[in-house]
Amino acid sequence: MVALNLEIPAARFGEDHSPFLSARLVADRLGVTLAELAKLIGVARNTLTAKTGARKVDSALSKVVRILAMASEMAGDEARAVIWFKHQPIPGWAGKTAFDLVGEGKADKVLAYLEAVRAGVYA
Repeated sequence: MVALNLEIPAARFGEDHSPFLSARLVADRLGVTLAELAKLIGVARNTLTAKTGARKVDSALSKVVRILAMASEMAGDEARAVIWFKHQPIPGWAGKTAFDLVGEGKADKVLAYLEAVRAGVYA
């Protein structure tokens, strides 16, 4: 059996000495402001930078990062995944993008869609 070296793409969204995801890095990769990111994930703008809100922000960001990591794996690179996330309507959701659905609190639906596509189901 051959051992594979699997990189965890979500690790790219964290700061060097912090166990939590970085809102700033996620916002930079998505090309949005921190205020737009806060609205997307449903937290107050000040919570993104407050030390006391780190766990809450990490939890809220984790689904976005999982979606981006899975989309990056499927699209071949992160830039394409970000374009898909922000601009490509998802079939069956009335022209809504993954960005729109995450903003509505439906990140789980986006993850389920990506899992189905990855499994070979055309959705």
